[in-house]
Amino acid sequence: MSDGVGTLLDVSDQLFEVPGEPVEPDRGLDAVVRRDPGAPLAVRMRPTSLDEVIGQQHLLGPGSPLRRLVEGSGAASVLLYGPPGTGKTTLASLLSQATGRRFEALSALSAGVKEVRAVIEVARRRLTVGEQTVLFIDEVHRFSKTQQDALLAAVENRIVLLVGATTENPSFSVVSPLLSRSLVLQLQSLTVDDIRAVLDRAIADPRGLAGDYTVTEEALDHLVRIAGGDARRALTALEASAESSLDGTVDVELVEASVDKAAVRYDRAGDQHYDVISAFIKSIRGSDVDAALHYLARMLTAGEDPRFIARRLMIHASEDVGMADPTALQTATAAAQVVQLVGLPEAQLALAQATIHLATAPKSGAVTSALAAAMADITAGKAGAVPPHLRDGHYAGAAALGNAKGYQFPHKSRDGVLAQQYPPDELVGTDYYEPTDHGFEREVGPRVGKLRRIIREK
Repeated sequence: MSDGVGTLLDVSDQLFEVPGEPVEPDRGLDAVVRRDPGAPLAVRMRPTSLDEVIGQQHLLGPGSPLRRLVEGSGAASVLLYGPPGTGKTTLASLLSQATGRRFEALSALSAGVKEVRAVIEVARRRLTVGEQTVLFIDEVHRFSKTQQDALLAAVENRIVLLVGATTENPSFSVVSPLLSRSLVLQLQSLTVDDIRAVLDRAIADPRGLAGDYTVTEEALDHLVRIAGGDARRALTALEASAESSLDGTVDVELVEASVDKAAVRYDRAGDQHYDVISAFIKSIRGSDVDAALHYLARMLTAGEDPRFIARRLMIHASEDVGMADPTALQTATAAAQVVQLVGLPEAQLALAQATIHLATAPKSGAVTSALAAAMADITAGKAGAVPPHLRDGHYAGAAALGNAKGYQFPHKSRDGVLAQQYPPDELVGTDYYEPTDHGFEREVGPRVGKLRRIIREK
């Protein structure tokens, strides 16, 4: 860092110093920066206790591993996995404060094996006088295998309490030995209410804007939308807007001008929410890939929950593409997994890929029509008895009831299909699935006809 504060990592084991102000050993650089009125708002507002943490309550309940660690009664290394701005650095800082532990930080973007070993050696010396070190590694997934291996002995022998932060699933980015020695805790994107609480606190808190600014409701709503569940992004946008205010008022126009991102007129709980998602799905159904991408971008820019978009894509893949392109559902499901495992902003690309795949795919409503017809018959009472030869014959007494008697195993036939009754008597000969001649169904159609002729002995 600059301005005479010092570096984030101090391997000489000297205390961080600011002219004219001694630094407590158990607070470190982070405490100094928070007290500096020139520090970024996101840093000044970083929680100093668990009570100030907003969100992640699934990890901070009474007796939870993370709460025990922060309160100083646990000693396990942890890997904090989640989207940006969800509190990974904050929780690492709180861990360092527990029982006076020293806090050292490395970034995987700039540190190598030499820096890792230097920190471990300092931590080893501190341990001889009863002082434990918390080693925070940001972007730990970017460490090479060699760099991660250099940590193993120190983690296993608890020379350092490792806190690794990553936006990628550690199961795929962290070596197995290090993974097995650490607790993996997944942080979730902050909710709309969480981000609103973060902003409200920053506006009123003496560490933040200290009540010196009036922020309109529309501006707050816009700040929440553009944050995308990222508290740091929300606070940075708020700070930029406040700095641009000439009269102490922050309105939506000022926020737009300050963060160079126009407010999208989109109410997640109102008409716009339903209108835009409807237009999105209808554009995909109509094979207009450009319109579909427009509505996708509109939702993402407005802060729509990406999980909602992913769910709609999975539904659409079966509802309107179906067997015309069976891989469409795979693509949509994969996009939903990326949303869950990676999060925003990277998951936007997977959603765009799925949107393009579905919009350009051949379309068929045959799957939807087939299920609807079958369910209509069930509703009408056409649910006769299962033919005896198809019933379960694996329990005592089944044979006496005639169950499974006469069943023919299709795999024993040359073509793997043979004549045999499968539906109840009243539905014999009923056709539900009617393939179109679009895409893959052009090949499926003739096969379905052939199968029906064999099974029904026509």
